[in-house]
Amino acid sequence: MRKRWRMTAFILCMSLCMCACASKNEEEHKTEAEKKIENPSEIVEKEYQKKLDAIEPAAYGNVSGLELEAGSYISIIGKGRDGEYWKQVEAGARQAAADLNEELGYKGKDEVRVTYSGPAEADNVDEQVNILDEELARYPIGLSISIADTKACGVQFDLALDNGIPIVAFDSGSDYQGLMATVSTDNSGSAQTAAEKMAELMGESGEIIIFVQDSTSMSAMERENGFAEKIKADYPELSITQIYHMDQLDEVKEAMVKERYPQSMEENSTEENSTEEKSAEELKAEELAAEITVEEIMDYILEKNPQVKGIYGTDGTAVRAAAEAIARAERDDIIVIGYDGDEEELEALRDGRVKGLMIQNPFGMGYAAVVASARAALSMGNEAYVDTGVMWVTQENLESEAVKAWLY
Repeated sequence: MRKRWRMTAFILCMSLCMCACASKNEEEHKTEAEKKIENPSEIVEKEYQKKLDAIEPAAYGNVSGLELEAGSYISIIGKGRDGEYWKQVEAGARQAAADLNEELGYKGKDEVRVTYSGPAEADNVDEQVNILDEELARYPIGLSISIADTKACGVQFDLALDNGIPIVAFDSGSDYQGLMATVSTDNSGSAQTAAEKMAELMGESGEIIIFVQDSTSMSAMERENGFAEKIKADYPELSITQIYHMDQLDEVKEAMVKERYPQSMEENSTEENSTEEKSAEELKAEELAAEITVEEIMDYILEKNPQVKGIYGTDGTAVRAAAEAIARAERDDIIVIGYDGDEEELEALRDGRVKGLMIQNPFGMGYAAVVASARAALSMGNEAYVDTGVMWVTQENLESEAVKAWLY
């Protein structure tokens, strides 16, 4: 009887051990998402979570269900490498990679790799195209790019699709038909909101100048057109007197040279002057124009537009240039608003040189761009447009918790 009891006890003990081992083994193989669902009290909100919560559709703010193969490679290409904005894009992309590897349990050589690259000089189209060529030669499972020039990458995109590499646009897209998705701010909608804010700040009357970051990217075009069309449609007492593209300021330079050095621009029609002498004059004019700085151009524009009451900048470069110009001119009567939120812009907002900023979500863009690329690689399907959100920030709400969660 005692032997039978001992045998029963032994079998029971072994069964319990086996169940415990099986339970432990099962627990170890659960994904992080499954563990969080079972233990919601253990969830601690990540410091960047609000940036992901702003993304619509919400599926692009997490990596759930993206069963990528071990060692998969995704390439992200921005318009630049330096600057707080692009560093936030890179941080978001790298966080998505970290979350993917945690979710899938990949380590070491099995990890999903995500790289970020971009031109050393922001918006350098030729360098971006060269980077695109190099990245396509590495055959990533997916590639996301902020397109600096809407007309520059068609050949490369065709090649990518021929080789089964899906292309996702982020930050700034194009009309290319083969894009799997576009991940960005609602540029047209936010530009219309900016127009409403400008109208309110200006009392719905006065003259406005627009400074656009470039003449080639879709994001710039959408922000310019959205703002201008809203002003024209709804505010008859407001007028846009000038629109300047920051990459097309040669006409302003020529006007400045003519005024400052008229002798260098005069066409001498006397028979005494040879073609060589005329060429020398032209070269002198070009040399003088090349020496003119952006600061001098902005000062000249303000000088020639003394009646202007509002300036709208479509990115941080344009906003900073405008804020610095009105400070030099001591024009406290000019209202400046625009996009982005690096430290210089926020300082200008605090001291009143800038009245409002459309703060974007570059971290969310980088994150969602990786998710969209992964979905395309897995043939899961994508939304044509993924909205990463935007927030209107002023001196009044700058210190709020909601805004602080979005700052770069």
